[in-house]
Amino acid sequence: MTLITETNKLIEVCERFSRESFLAIDTEFMREKTYYPRVCLIQISGETEAIAVDALSPGINLAPVFQLLNDPAILKVFHACRQDMEIFFYLTKNTPKPVFDTQIAAMVCGYGDAISYDKLVKQLLGIEIVKTSRFTDWSQRPLSNTQLKYALTDVTHLRNVYEKLNKQLRENGRDTWLVEELDFVTSTTTYMIDPEKVWLRLKVRSGRPQFLVLVKAIAAFREREAQRRDVPRNRVLRDLSLIHISEPTRPY
Repeated sequence: MTLITETNKLIEVCERFSRESFLAIDTEFMREKTYYPRVCLIQISGETEAIAVDALSPGINLAPVFQLLNDPAILKVFHACRQDMEIFFYLTKNTPKPVFDTQIAAMVCGYGDAISYDKLVKQLLGIEIVKTSRFTDWSQRPLSNTQLKYALTDVTHLRNVYEKLNKQLRENGRDTWLVEELDFVTSTTTYMIDPEKVWLRLKVRSGRPQFLVLVKAIAAFREREAQRRDVPRNRVLRDLSLIHISEPTRPY
């Protein structure tokens, strides 16, 4: 197991990875107390080497990782990549390309909607992933060997999963079916949040004009304030409270 905590070591390993045709990538992050996801680990697996990059290590520069992610000659393989795309978008204002999402590919191949990584590994590789570290606090240091081993299994098995799914897609002529969905998850506009439109996520039951005007205004204020303070939007104002204070007062 390799934990990278220094920029010079990261440069060396990323130089080796730059020769790969595809890389398996995953992230571990925290966002329970923040608006923006806080990346803690970035796991990368090549053909013969897998690493975990400590994104919280003091002074580490993640630029070599971002360079790999933006290399058009290297396919980046993820499982259920939307959260990973969001993380990299907030860090770099860009998203990795080209990308292969094994969850989307599994759906196209008939393994069911939104199949989990561990179930897919079990079905395709016959390997049972131990889940003891699934709900760990990835921001705590030092990380144990058990945590690192768990984190790295998210990418070491992913390479073999990709190869099997890619073969199935080619054999059944469905490899082009992924294009539209992958275009969506890798588009930067997918992760751009417009405060003026976030009210659409609310469960609003009334269509009264006065009510909607207030809902839109308060929701936009809440979103901007959450972004400014980097806290979850419900820490600023809960959904039910937002809707309640938007309701026009009624005379008795």
